[in-house]
Amino acid sequence: MVTPNPFSSLFGRSPFTALLEHIKQTSACADLLLPFYAATLAGDWSAAAKLRERISELENAADELKTQVRLNLPNTLFLPVSRSDLLELVSVQDKVANKVRDIAGIMFGRQMVTPEPMVAGMQEYLETAVATVHQARKALSELDSLLESGFGRNVSSVLDGHLRELHEYEHRADQQQIALRRQLFGLEAELPPVDVMFFYKIIESIGKLSDCAERVGGRLQILMAR
Repeated sequence: MVTPNPFSSLFGRSPFTALLEHIKQTSACADLLLPFYAATLAGDWSAAAKLRERISELENAADELKTQVRLNLPNTLFLPVSRSDLLELVSVQDKVANKVRDIAGIMFGRQMVTPEPMVAGMQEYLETAVATVHQARKALSELDSLLESGFGRNVSSVLDGHLRELHEYEHRADQQQIALRRQLFGLEAELPPVDVMFFYKIIESIGKLSDCAERVGGRLQILMAR
């Protein structure tokens, strides 16, 4: 008896069903960054360990789904858009989950606690990064509707609006990153040098998380333009 591939149903209706499922996994992974950060602030490393483990599980699940997308994506002849563009899109989406895993891994591994003057700024910065991932998911969810409508004007306008909002979130993250770097620079003399180095790394990684989410929107624009 042949066992059906559990992923095959994701490719039955549209190639974007699997892509949307993948970004839902990456978005769920990003969502855990906020409670993880709250646990680090509280010094609750037991809770932080459980959340980091869950982040790792979701990242692994997204990785498996990415592999299945690559293996099961139909031939270009049967796709309404370029196969290579879709493969690039899932690759960019996957980097979001990878970046979340890296941030949680470094913070947990070093048991990093944010300096008090930076707590509020870091919280807002993380919230913006997670919101950027949500916005990328929202934009991708419109792509299926866009294809079904034959790239109709109304659906295209909705997608354009989502992409503009996505860019605004990423721009906000850039500004918050600049402010946090400036704040950390002012605190350098009071902190252990190695801690300072890793705080700069975390700030940079959160910025890259927003960048990866915005790149999902960039790949969607390329798909629409062809």
